[in-house]
Amino acid sequence: MPESDSGKVPGRRALLRGTVLATAVATSTGALAPTASAAPADRGRPGDPQVPEPIPQQHPVTEGLLEVPGGALWYWDTGGTGTPVILSHAGTGSALAWPYQQPVLARAGYRVIAYSRRGYYRSSTATAGDPSAVDDLLTLANSLGVDRFHLLGAALGGFVATDFAISHPRRLLSLALVNSQMSIQEPDFVATLNRLRPPEFSNLPASVRELGPSYRAVDPEGVKAWEEISERSRSGPAIPLPKMVNRITWDLLEALPVRTLLTAGDADLYMPPPLTKQVLEHLPNASSLTFSEVGHAPHWERPSLFNSKLLQFLAGARFPEGTRC
Repeated sequence: MPESDSGKVPGRRALLRGTVLATAVATSTGALAPTASAAPADRGRPGDPQVPEPIPQQHPVTEGLLEVPGGALWYWDTGGTGTPVILSHAGTGSALAWPYQQPVLARAGYRVIAYSRRGYYRSSTATAGDPSAVDDLLTLANSLGVDRFHLLGAALGGFVATDFAISHPRRLLSLALVNSQMSIQEPDFVATLNRLRPPEFSNLPASVRELGPSYRAVDPEGVKAWEEISERSRSGPAIPLPKMVNRITWDLLEALPVRTLLTAGDADLYMPPPLTKQVLEHLPNASSLTFSEVGHAPHWERPSLFNSKLLQFLAGARFPEGTRC
C-alpha cells in the first residue's frame, strides 16, 4: 500500500561527490565519444527510414556515490534550480544510458538526475536483504533535496517507476514509462507476455532482443555504443530484478492519479503496441505514443524524435489516442 509522502529521510550523505564534469558521465568512463553538436530535432515523418544520430555534446554534471541502507547508489546530477527529472534505467543499462536525453533536458531548463540501481554500474551489489527499489529511489530524491519531480522509467526501470508512483503519487509531477511491462501481475497479461517470447528468446544477444531491425540495419556504430554501455552497466552475469513494494494489478493502476505517458515501438518484441493499448485502458490519466520502426528503446533508436515528444509531455501535453510518430 502507498506509504506516507511527507517525510524526508534524515542523516543520508554522499560518500563521494565528484567535481563537475565537462562531458557526460558515459564519456568520462570511456563508453562513448560525443560529437560537438546534436542531430536535428526531428528525423522526418512517421515511416521514414532510420537515420543515424550522433551523440550530442553533454552538459556538465556532478557525480556521487550515495549511501543507502546496506549499500550505495552511483548517480549524476546536472544541478541547477530547474524542475527535476529523474531517469530510471532499463535492465540492460545504468546511469550511463542517457547520453541522448541528458543535454536536451538540461538545455530545456530541467535538473536531470540519473542513478544506477543496486547491481549496476558503480552501485553496490544487489542482495536478498536489500530494501525495495522504491525505498532507494526515495532516499536518492530526499538526499538530493528533490521534493516533487518528473519520473521516467525505461523497460525494467519502468517497474520501479510504476511502483514508486503507486507508493508515493504526491511526489510526482508526471510519470513517463518507456516500453515497460511495468511488472503487471494480472494473469491474462502475464500469459500474453509468455506467449510472445519462446524459451529460446533469452539466448539471443541483448541488442537483437531490444533494438529494432531498422536501427540495427542502418546504425552499426550506434548498436556498438549501446552494447558497450550494456556491458559496462552489468556488475555480474545476471540482471537483478528490482525488489517491489506493490503487486501491480489493474485495480492499483486504475487508482493512479499521476499524469502518465506510455510509449511503444512497433517493432518491440517485449511490449508491442497492443499490450500498451491494453494497459492504457486501465490508467485514468494517461496517453500514449507509438514510435515507427523502433524496438524496445525509442530513447536510443530515435532520440531526437523521442526527446521532442518527451519535452511536450513534461510541459503538460497529452497525445490523442492512437498517436504514431
